[in-house]
Amino acid sequence: MYSPPSLLYLSSELNSELQTESSMDFNLENPLTNTHELHFDTISSLFLIESDHMPSKDYSKILKEMDFDQSFRREAISSVFRVSCNFDPSLSYLAVNYLDRFLSSQGIPQPKPWVFKLLALACVSLAAKMKEAEFYIADILGDGGFVFDTQTIQKMEVLILGALNWRMRSITPFSFISFFISSFKPKDPPSREALKARACEIIFKAQNDINLLEFRPSLTAASALLYACHELFPMQFLCFRKAISNCSCVNKENLLQCYDAMQETAMDGYESQFDTVSSSDTPVNVLDRHFSSSESENTGGTAVTISTDGTGKIWAEKGFKRRKISAFCNNQTAQLSQMEQQC
Repeated sequence: MYSPPSLLYLSSELNSELQTESSMDFNLENPLTNTHELHFDTISSLFLIESDHMPSKDYSKILKEMDFDQSFRREAISSVFRVSCNFDPSLSYLAVNYLDRFLSSQGIPQPKPWVFKLLALACVSLAAKMKEAEFYIADILGDGGFVFDTQTIQKMEVLILGALNWRMRSITPFSFISFFISSFKPKDPPSREALKARACEIIFKAQNDINLLEFRPSLTAASALLYACHELFPMQFLCFRKAISNCSCVNKENLLQCYDAMQETAMDGYESQFDTVSSSDTPVNVLDRHFSSSESENTGGTAVTISTDGTGKIWAEKGFKRRKISAFCNNQTAQLSQMEQQC
């Protein structure tokens, strides 16, 4: 007669397995090895198995169609953030990865506040064990008015581990950052660090967006880096985009879709370098001053104005101004084309 294993035995096995997993110096940027260098065979493996570490294909669609499911995920993520607020952000990211993979596999559980609190606790606990972070359950048990004993949390951990097939060394967008940055032409460390920092910021924010859950981690990483490059190093964007698109493991069509979906998330709460320009230096005013001074020189002081319609499009009142603007645009297009050919 079959006798299920006791909780004490499962707890012992759980800790033993997680200690083995985390003993390899687990790092989101390099999940499969304990070295800090990425080798070609390691990168190839990441691309091959990355889909095993993301939610099911229809998970994003279900969340979009079911308001309740979307609300449950939002509350569960909020609980994860509350529980893990004193830890490194990468721990929270890992916990949410476990959360999404569990929900996509098992479905949304009972609609009760204590359920997503318990689920959040267990995900954070597992992530902390993987990251070897010092974590005391007693420190956060009182959060939200619910108190769970250690055994209850361990039971939930076992359920999560089973649903995730014990794949705890998650492959995330951070796992592909170094690989894609190697294609960025400027080699100086400050530029690359700035690009990486902005891309990581975008990736952290993107995890909350259900529209991005359907894309592979590698595509999320590539899109975040491209968006960061467009913001910080616009003159390098075309070359960088071409280098990433030429990667044999990257689907160009899916990359474009992911990049488009990421734009709203990337801009949310971000102050562009263009926002620091004086409000009086709007494109219209700058062009107005430019053409007015230019015309004053060429026509003996005849003023030329530029007006806008409701859509913000710039319209010139005289034909030669259109030619001037057209010539300027054509010159810029030619320069961009030359840059792309040089990539």
